[in-house]
Amino acid sequence: MEKNNYQNNEAEFNSAENNESGFQDGQEVGISDVAPDVETVEEAEAEQEVNTLESQVETLQQQVEKEKKEYLFLMAEFDNFRKRTLREKSEIIKNAGENVLKGLLPIMDDFERGLKAAETSDDASAMKEGMSLIYNKLKKYLSMNGVKEFDPEDNTFDTEKHEAISVVPVQDEAQKGKILDTVEKGYMINDKVLRHAKVVVAQ
Repeated sequence: MEKNNYQNNEAEFNSAENNESGFQDGQEVGISDVAPDVETVEEAEAEQEVNTLESQVETLQQQVEKEKKEYLFLMAEFDNFRKRTLREKSEIIKNAGENVLKGLLPIMDDFERGLKAAETSDDASAMKEGMSLIYNKLKKYLSMNGVKEFDPEDNTFDTEKHEAISVVPVQDEAQKGKILDTVEKGYMINDKVLRHAKVVVAQ
C-alpha cells in the first residue's frame, strides 16, 4: 500500500516538472528545442557585416566624389591663375617697352631740331655743343633705366663681358690678356650683360 502511494507521488512529481518546463509527457527533448539555430545566427551576423561594409563603401564613394570635385575645381582655378599671370606678364613687358620707347621720343625731337638747325647754320662749335647735350641726355635716360656702359678703366679681358675681334702680339708679358682698344662699347642692364664690348686684346 505504501509502495503504491510512493509510485503515484513520483509520477505526479515528474508530470508536474515536465509541465513546468513546457514539455508534455512523453515528448523527446532535442538541442534544436532548447538552443537557437547556429546557422541562423551566423547568417544574421554575416548580413550585418555585409551591411556595414556596404555602408563604408558608400561613404568612401561619397568622399572620393567630393575630393574629385575639389580637385577639378583647384585645377580650373590653377589654369585660370596661369593664364592670368601670363597675360599680366605680357602686358607688363608690353607696357615697359612702350614706356621705354616713349621716353626716347623727346630725345628724338632734340635730334630733329639739331638737324634742322644745322641746315641753316655754319657754326660747328654750336652744332658740337648741341650734339653733346643730346648725347648726355640720352646717356642719362639709359642710366635711369638701368643701362650703363662697362667701366672704361677696367682693361682686363673677360669673356663674360668682352668679345675679342682682334689680337695683337706684344713683347711685354704684363700687357698680355689686356684690352688695347675698344672698338664698340659694351653695356650692362641691372648687372646683366646687355651687349658685349668688341675689343682688341694683347697676346
